[in-house]
Amino acid sequence: MTTFNQAVLSPAGAGHEAMAFGRHIIRITADQTGGSLGCFEAEVPAGEGPPFHVHEKEDEFFRVLQGHFAFWCNGTRVELTEGGLVMVPRGAVHRFQNIGDSIGHLMVVVTPGGFEGFFPAVASEDAPSVDRICQIGERFNLRFVFDAAEAA
Repeated sequence: MTTFNQAVLSPAGAGHEAMAFGRHIIRITADQTGGSLGCFEAEVPAGEGPPFHVHEKEDEFFRVLQGHFAFWCNGTRVELTEGGLVMVPRGAVHRFQNIGDSIGHLMVVVTPGGFEGFFPAVASEDAPSVDRICQIGERFNLRFVFDAAEAA
């Protein structure tokens, strides 16, 4: 990991593409920030979004760049459109879904960084099973919640 003592830049159009659960562009990595944070953009097709999940060690910040999204966090649901922000605390059961009619775009910041590596890790696998995705998730402090009672 590099020492974080200079500004980290990600010019427009920059980043590393990871095709896992849609298109993700990794803009800033934990390695670049001495572990402080990671930042990526997600393109989310209409009707899509992850299942309920928990980040055991990271807080997660979302900014809606384009579209209409619903966010759930520990049983509460909110809707946000372009320019809207939401911060999800570590340990919270949460998910989001594009509830608009077209592709939506999110900017996501995780702190501390590291989780942004999940998408390239999944993309490097050849058609991973749900079990394999869960195993990869464990490496990134991610736990999927398939129990409806826990997600409520």
